[in-house]
Amino acid sequence: MKFTCFRDKVTAITGSPAQQLYKLNCLLAELTRSHNSFNAFQIFLQIHSSYHLDPDHYTVSTILAACANLRSTVAGNQLHAHAICAGLKAFPHVTNALLSLYAKSEDLVSVNRLFAEIDKPDAYSWTTLLSACTKLGDAGYACNLLDQMPHGNVVVWNAIITGSAENGHAGIAFDLFQRMHLLGLGHDNYTFASVLTLCTVELLDFGRVIHSLVMKTGYLVRTSVRNALLTMYFNCESVTDAYEVFEETAANGHDQITYNAMIAGLVSVRRDVEAFFMFKYMQEVCLRPNELTFASIMSSCPCARVAIQVHAQVIKIGFSNCTSVNNTAITMYSVCGDLLAAAMVFRSLEEKDRVSWNTMITSYAQGNLARAAILTFLQMQREGIEPDEFTIGSLLTSSELLVIIEMIQATTYKNGLISKTQVSNALISAFSRHNEIKHAYHIFCDMCPKNLISWNSMISGFQLNRLPVQGLDQFSKLLVSGLRPNVYTLSTVLSICACISSLKHGKQVHGYILKFGYFPETSLGNALITLYAKCGVLDWSLRVFYMMTDKDNVSWNSMISAHAQHGQGKEAVHCFEAMQDACGVKPDTATFTAVLSACSHAGLVDDGTHIFNSMVNKYGFEPGVDHFSCIVDLLGRAGYLDAAEKLISDKNIHIGINIWWTLFSSCAAHGNLKLGRIVAGVLLETEEHNPTVYVLLSNIYASAGQWEEAANLRELMKRHGVYALSLQANQEGGWIYEDLHTGLPELRTFSRANINDYETNDHQLDRFEATEHVILRCDPRSQQRVLRALSLGRRAVDYLAAVDKILQLTEDFAVQSDPKIIYRAENALQSAMLKLEDGFRHILI
Repeated sequence: MKFTCFRDKVTAITGSPAQQLYKLNCLLAELTRSHNSFNAFQIFLQIHSSYHLDPDHYTVSTILAACANLRSTVAGNQLHAHAICAGLKAFPHVTNALLSLYAKSEDLVSVNRLFAEIDKPDAYSWTTLLSACTKLGDAGYACNLLDQMPHGNVVVWNAIITGSAENGHAGIAFDLFQRMHLLGLGHDNYTFASVLTLCTVELLDFGRVIHSLVMKTGYLVRTSVRNALLTMYFNCESVTDAYEVFEETAANGHDQITYNAMIAGLVSVRRDVEAFFMFKYMQEVCLRPNELTFASIMSSCPCARVAIQVHAQVIKIGFSNCTSVNNTAITMYSVCGDLLAAAMVFRSLEEKDRVSWNTMITSYAQGNLARAAILTFLQMQREGIEPDEFTIGSLLTSSELLVIIEMIQATTYKNGLISKTQVSNALISAFSRHNEIKHAYHIFCDMCPKNLISWNSMISGFQLNRLPVQGLDQFSKLLVSGLRPNVYTLSTVLSICACISSLKHGKQVHGYILKFGYFPETSLGNALITLYAKCGVLDWSLRVFYMMTDKDNVSWNSMISAHAQHGQGKEAVHCFEAMQDACGVKPDTATFTAVLSACSHAGLVDDGTHIFNSMVNKYGFEPGVDHFSCIVDLLGRAGYLDAAEKLISDKNIHIGINIWWTLFSSCAAHGNLKLGRIVAGVLLETEEHNPTVYVLLSNIYASAGQWEEAANLRELMKRHGVYALSLQANQEGGWIYEDLHTGLPELRTFSRANINDYETNDHQLDRFEATEHVILRCDPRSQQRVLRALSLGRRAVDYLAAVDKILQLTEDFAVQSDPKIIYRAENALQSAMLKLEDGFRHILI
């Protein structure tokens, strides 16, 4: 009701001052109960100015209730002071109104102080205090206060049980429920409904005990208890028990709420067909579905055909103009992949609220239609609908252009949404994806407060932009911020440690995981396996693997890859065979890539071909480019070049040039001139000016003694303007060549100090010769990586680091197959490399 109507009522109040005050108090109470607290407060201000009346204890308690509804602590404090001065604080309902005001304002200190001033608190005072304590996270203190109560009743106990349940203190709620039963206080429908919501799969037996108490006390006829039982059994995935409750209460008749609970429960356990039958039966017993019914049934539509039928029911029953139902229909069509139908429903809406716009924008974003999402967002603004954090989040996940992200960021500043933590987190992730890590870091620094998602987004951003030192530094700051990292944080940090082969930091994170009991988590175990494998400590990878209680596909794939990285082909095959026998997992495409790569490096032709054939014949996977590359490399290394070429030709592979490069390298290694010329022709069709093709083919001619053909090929290179990269001729080759040889004394020192007798100084010279060979043979893109690696090593005054980085570009050297050398070298270089990257940190951020 509008304020002017009540103002007319105020003007019409007549009589003696006592009568006027009584009528005003009744009017204020009516306004407060009807959620017109602001109007009530406005009329209260007129009591002094228009009627010259002094508010009594009823007036003050009523206006305090209005202030509590408005969360107006300033006005409440003024009324508190007035109550003290006027001597009204002694009235219990005034004190209780003050308690309620401070409790709703989440001011627990004031609640405790005011409660301590009450001589004889009543049940309402105790209930308000206990509810405030549990709501504000101090359930333990509330339990202690409960023991101090001189008299308890069901209402007080229900208040603390409900508060504990709503704030995640399930253990306290269960203990209170049991104590309540032992004290003989009895239970009512609110008690049962609160406790039943806490029962999970692990507590199904406890839920059944409560069910028996419900039956014994006769509360099963109450709708709230019946629906709580249904929800509990569905949450525990005990569908049979839920049906039994539904049938037991059929004699008393089911209402709309009960059917909604059944339909929502069946949808939650993926019993979509049964949910549709329940929806149909609901209409047969003459119960009309409502918005909640359609929200549940629409979320279970498996395809567009069923979605159309459900939408027809919506129109038939008369909900075609209901905005909330149409919003659900938009989501239903988008989930079914029919964005055209979703857009048609959206356009048909006469009144679009913010949820309608957000739903349509989210549908476009999830359908990878970024342009449509942006256009809808612009139209939303033109129609005067302000975006919220959900709008911005959906837009940022779909935006692929940096300019769009910057436009969205400007909108967040304009509308004040940048202060929303969810929006800032989405901006950090978006800028990180577009390599704007500096911009993302500035947003992160300006955030207040930061939640765990903020820290995770920033750490992931550093990892994504290859800034591992900054990522580890950010993790250190997180640990001292008072927030505890979650599984996602720790797995990201472990990936960073694996990226830089930092065994020291990895062990520290592992210790943290064990200390706080995170370890059984599968994703962390997988990250630890990869970390220790990349750090050369395969024994630790195996130890983590065998300690894991729940292994998924990633666990087995990581272990197979670890064996492959350490040149243990047979062990990788054995691990693959064990995976086939394991329960709950089966090989996927990544598994076959890992095991075929292991067979390729170990020369296990029979095992590799058998596994490749089983991939197609037994598991029904279509081989991809990685699988064909591995099998071609396996056959090529073993000298079965014709078989490798036949495999490519028979399969009619059109998935890239990399497979032909693999075969060409094998032809060069085995000096197969006939096949080498054929493969070179294929490569030159797409990479005519790549000097590597000419150089390798020239080497094949030379190894076959056809010097004239080799000379003709060099002349052809000159005519086409193709020049091979020469270490001495390259404009940067001078300092590279000089650095490689002037660094030999340091390498020999490292060899004597760290590797001892494991490899000789002459072998170190072989490593540099191998490095020169890689530079001459690799393609132009890899050559640039080589040059950058050497430059990094030169700046760090650590030549072995550069050599190890170069050796990672090729798999043709036996020295790389021994992890001890790489591992010891990486440990020696780790400190220098981290210091170097830390030196550039002020440039990057």
